[in-house]
Amino acid sequence: MPSNKSVSDAPITQFINCRILRDNELQREDLWVREGRILDPEKLFFDEQGYADKRVDCEGSIIAPGFIDVQINGGYGIDFSQASEDVSDGVSFVAKKILEHGVTSFCPTLVTSPPEVYHKVLPQVKVHDGGPHGAGVLGFHLEGPFISAEKKGAHPEKYLRTFKSGGLEHLMEVYGSLDDVAIVTLAPELPGSQSVVRELSQRGITVSLGHSAADLSQAEEAVQQGASFITHLFNAMLPFHHRDPGIVGLLTSDGIPAGRAVYYGMIADGIHTNPAALRIAHRAHPSGLVLVTDAITAMGLPPGRHTLGQQVIEIQGLHAYVAGTKTLSGSIATMDMCVRHFKQASGCSVQEALEAASLHPAQLLGISPKKGKLDYGSDADLVLLDEGLHVKATYISGEEVWRKGQ
Repeated sequence: MPSNKSVSDAPITQFINCRILRDNELQREDLWVREGRILDPEKLFFDEQGYADKRVDCEGSIIAPGFIDVQINGGYGIDFSQASEDVSDGVSFVAKKILEHGVTSFCPTLVTSPPEVYHKVLPQVKVHDGGPHGAGVLGFHLEGPFISAEKKGAHPEKYLRTFKSGGLEHLMEVYGSLDDVAIVTLAPELPGSQSVVRELSQRGITVSLGHSAADLSQAEEAVQQGASFITHLFNAMLPFHHRDPGIVGLLTSDGIPAGRAVYYGMIADGIHTNPAALRIAHRAHPSGLVLVTDAITAMGLPPGRHTLGQQVIEIQGLHAYVAGTKTLSGSIATMDMCVRHFKQASGCSVQEALEAASLHPAQLLGISPKKGKLDYGSDADLVLLDEGLHVKATYISGEEVWRKGQ
């Protein structure tokens, strides 16, 4: 029966035989979508006397909001930190491939690079919605170069920067522009960093603390200035110490301003973080945990040597090292793998595992409930999963963009 046309001519899709992740519960009910958004069925039935034009039998699947990856350096042979003429093609290629992992939006991430790389790469990629062409781009995540030499991890030391007296002015010289930038990771102990944190936050850019030897008071000061994220918790920061827990202490700090939340990224690939550390973080601050892949060029590629920014990376099994060392350099995990590993390692509920890849990153970026939720009016970015949390299909704006076996 055709839908009622009093409100819109657009077709209505009804997802049946599913469990929807809503309000931290898996609810057995149908999901209704029109014009890329989730509909309130009561309004549809009673106000419009509307009906579905198309039904999708989900065969008992879980429907969760599409996954959001706020830290991904590349994949499938593409390195976002390589200044080529066709960076946007590379980003588009990865955007298409990660649909099969349930990712519907992401932040292409650039590691520490010389200024000419930022000047070449940043203008080539704009924030845009996802669709059949691939996952949507929410803006760049610039990880470095304003980080600690002591905690540089796989970042090349020769390109690291400190803030000169200009602060934000110096940052702008290095990056060239902050258009289409969503997140900046910096070390809050660098002289002049606190004013930069404040100014970036005022511009609506998420400031993340990472690759840093900051103590807890320096980290708290940065949060008071507007920082709201921690880049890959436990990795490339001072280890937790009972007298000064460092950045890790933000998870239970009483120095966070009222009404403000601190989120933290976790690479739940079974390599970057011991399961016991993952459990400690989750139990200390469950609502702040954001799963990130931190995936590099070699995600989806065979073992061997690949590039990440200005470095050569060696893949051995599931480990990615700076070539010739045992320094970990990003991961080759996919987001759906991280969701499954996080659930298994932490003992958390299915709902918590899915929200760590959807709701929490959306809240971090200030784009919830448009993204990261299945509320009425939210974008119909969906991932259909089986009981084992393997992806069966991915939808963006209510349109199927990937299905297993097709």
